[in-house]
Amino acid sequence: MNSESRKVARIIHPQWVMEGAGVKLKRSIATQTLDYLDPFLLFDHFGSDDPADYLPGFPTHPHRGIETVTYMLAGKVNHRDSMGNAGSIQAGDMQWMTAGSGILHEEMPQPLDGKMEGFQLWVNLPAKLKMTKPRYQEVVSKNIPEAKRDDGIKVRVIAGHVGDVSGAVTEIYADPDYLDVTMNAHTAFSHPIARGHTAFAYVFDGEGTFEPNGKSIPSPRLVIFSDGDQIDVTTAAQPIRFLVVSGKPLYEPISRYGPFVMNTREEILQALEDLQNGTFVKG
Repeated sequence: MNSESRKVARIIHPQWVMEGAGVKLKRSIATQTLDYLDPFLLFDHFGSDDPADYLPGFPTHPHRGIETVTYMLAGKVNHRDSMGNAGSIQAGDMQWMTAGSGILHEEMPQPLDGKMEGFQLWVNLPAKLKMTKPRYQEVVSKNIPEAKRDDGIKVRVIAGHVGDVSGAVTEIYADPDYLDVTMNAHTAFSHPIARGHTAFAYVFDGEGTFEPNGKSIPSPRLVIFSDGDQIDVTTAAQPIRFLVVSGKPLYEPISRYGPFVMNTREEILQALEDLQNGTFVKG
């Protein structure tokens, strides 16, 4: 049976927003244009040549019912949380945090060699795991495997599989792919994605074509794919670097209030009550 190439269903132009204590970033998911791409709740691209755009950071704040995924390209983010974890993630590192029943944490970006850049993705949890025990998977750059091809294409495999290369992050409910793909000019890249899974690409450098006989899409853009068996990306005169993210949709109701994402309004009210009376962190 022939594989069906996924088509480009929608192209999203990131919007500038202010978050945290005053961090300027580009947001593609969780806007008026695109509120939710099941199971993905938010996608941000942060970074600037001006430290004033990010040094205010994200002081202590709560999360419940979701997973947050931070992937760094440059600089570092110092973090600490209510579980007693503290440290920093730097260029090439990633952190996959399952907030579950509730966590309080802070993230404070810092430049290294004058640069700071990265991404944050929020992934919804199914109702049965909303109140699961919080946990981290933190992987330093040297432990993220890379698939390299003879034509120069390089794929950092954060989650999922590329050929016989398995990703650094495992045991995630959404069965995700999270790939960082670098392509030279005049190259072609195909990647299978499970039929029925939601999939998008985020172009953050260069430009390329994301469907057979399609138009070239420049950075920065979020590309949402239709259903199918694989994505097919080609480049012409320009190289490209982009993320590929996919996951299993939940098809469940969501009730969202800032950093809380539950299934009902009552569960949101309970989270707020827990926060107010000091029972938010379950231990």
